[in-house]
Amino acid sequence: MRAGRLHIINARLPLNGDNRLYELIAEDGVWRTVDASAERVILDDAVSIASKEAIGADGFTAATVDLEGRIAVPGFADMHMHLDKALSLPQVGNASGTLLEAISNYGQHVARFSKEEIRERIIRTAMMGLRQGTVHMRTHLDMHAWLGRDIMFRTVEAALEAKEALKGLVRLQLFPMLSFGQSPRETAELAEELIGLGMDGIGGCPHLNPDPDADIRHLFDTAARLDVPIDLHVDERDDPNVRTVIPIARMTREHGYEGRVTAGHLCSLSSMPSSEAWPIIEEMALAKLGAVTLPAANLYLQGRADDGPIRRGVTRVKELLQAGVATAAASDNIRDPFHPFGKGDLAQIALLTAYAAQMGSADDPDVLLRMITETPATLMGLTASYGIREGCSADLAVLDAGNAEQLLIEGSPSRWVAVQGRWVSAMVQESRLAIDMKQE
Repeated sequence: MRAGRLHIINARLPLNGDNRLYELIAEDGVWRTVDASAERVILDDAVSIASKEAIGADGFTAATVDLEGRIAVPGFADMHMHLDKALSLPQVGNASGTLLEAISNYGQHVARFSKEEIRERIIRTAMMGLRQGTVHMRTHLDMHAWLGRDIMFRTVEAALEAKEALKGLVRLQLFPMLSFGQSPRETAELAEELIGLGMDGIGGCPHLNPDPDADIRHLFDTAARLDVPIDLHVDERDDPNVRTVIPIARMTREHGYEGRVTAGHLCSLSSMPSSEAWPIIEEMALAKLGAVTLPAANLYLQGRADDGPIRRGVTRVKELLQAGVATAAASDNIRDPFHPFGKGDLAQIALLTAYAAQMGSADDPDVLLRMITETPATLMGLTASYGIREGCSADLAVLDAGNAEQLLIEGSPSRWVAVQGRWVSAMVQESRLAIDMKQE
């Protein structure tokens, strides 16, 4: 897919921390010019982003596009997904709605899915997210090693083929979920093979292992030997005594892996008193662990056994942020036995995070926007190429809002997405939003 040329005027870049209007020029797929304007730019040949002339039928236009004060971000980054399981709900149900039944039911059905079915689900869900503005995704992949190599590698091959098919549209990172409990040597060999095939790091669920400490130790030893990042499901339990994040933080420091380990879910933190949670959060900050909250799935899954008060499982987002822990928000599961809803819309996930974490102060909308853009991009190792700044990949998601607060309050009925300077998606719907073009 060829790189395109973009000329954008009157864009607001909320991640820059100001309300100025910007002119953006991209050539050969990268940003060449990012200039703030003292006032609104008016050009005779410019077309409104909301007009049908803005994006040609082939996704490429040399016209100057006027964002008319709308905000633009360098694409959303959804760093915790399960694309291999997405859209499987019609085949795999969950009568109780619990996490354990979801795990069991999918494990019983996975052998029935062909490689082609899994690959198609990954691509369909990734494209769904792209239409909402997401250009980077990290997906965790179930291995189901106990079912044999043939079944396990259906998922591996499907994910690798989907990653290749999505080039120029969505950039996928693949993290196989490994358990070292029963056969650590064989699992370490599998990890090496998977990284050699093109996986980007390794993950797992240590809290589900009979010996979590041993699992964590083998996992870190393997990752360090292969020099790859780690992204784990951590303490996805209502039980406050489930605290595998503690040895994960300790092992991170022992291996010199600060900044290369991410902990997703962290549900048990919200079930324990603050006096017990704070020392753990401080250990996370010391180890430079990244954190990911998954509000949609955890609000749906957690607290199923509670008679009241009902715990909802969303981790201590505000406390993590306060402690300086880099914290992202992500989609997790989409229309599968773990979570029957979702459309890959990180703006919706940001709003759910605001509700669940009670983030409604004046500064919180900007924080929430960073939780679905810059923070996950940093945790995914994209810093060098991510951003609307000169030399970075010319990726762009234009939202029907004038600032982050308006995005959360009124939503974005339209989305426009460009990758490497080429328009790849446009969802244009009627909008009554009034974008204020005046400077503050």
